[in-house]
Amino acid sequence: MRTPIIAGNWKLNKTVSEAVSLTIDLIKLVDKISDVEIVIAPVFTALSDVHDAINGSNIQLAAQDVYWEDSGAFTGEVSAPMLKDVGCDYVIIGHSERRQYFAETNESVNQKVKAALSHDLKPIICVGELLEEREAGKTESVIEDHVKGAIVDLSVSEMESCVIAYEPVWAIGTGKTATPDQAQEVHNFIRNILEDCYSDKLASQIRIQYGGSVKPENAEELMSQPDVDGALVGGASLDAESFAEIVKQSR
Repeated sequence: MRTPIIAGNWKLNKTVSEAVSLTIDLIKLVDKISDVEIVIAPVFTALSDVHDAINGSNIQLAAQDVYWEDSGAFTGEVSAPMLKDVGCDYVIIGHSERRQYFAETNESVNQKVKAALSHDLKPIICVGELLEEREAGKTESVIEDHVKGAIVDLSVSEMESCVIAYEPVWAIGTGKTATPDQAQEVHNFIRNILEDCYSDKLASQIRIQYGGSVKPENAEELMSQPDVDGALVGGASLDAESFAEIVKQSR
């Protein structure tokens, strides 16, 4: 049985004080939940303070990105050892916004995944197609390219530490959501890729999140699909009550 994982990607939102306030409100709403893994990803500047706020709670900490080198002359970057030092458990890698605005590629995603794993950070690997790619019937080829590109040379034990997040780009921040059937179809396709690359056993263990305008109103139906193991939540994670409701809907 795969434990659902609900992660809140706060993106470029919330000052340190606002992030801590949101965290404290969220803890009060989900502190009794033990059958869902809850993760929040604030901006880099808030990681330390949010880590202090969640200490002793059932919430884990994620970063929104990582660089693949541990140190050096890479102005503006943050490395895996630094994220581990500040208390991160997870790191989001390859989000579509990183691909769209910051030239992220399969190769850089793979390098970042390996860097995260080498420092005991669990990667949340994002994959997903653009609207024009879906309309052109290219969803499966894009997803296969993203998944296989991200996991190049990962061992079984390394892959077991990864989470995959399917995010149809056309549904991120648009209010549009893949139907439960559409989400299930792609999640099952991803699981089949993992089976081909590794084994049925490993494929059945990996958790695959859905991301793309997840809200309390649609979370339960999405989470009821057999291959949907949680959600990577954007806008709705910026409100404690709505995020807590999504967590509850995933149980």
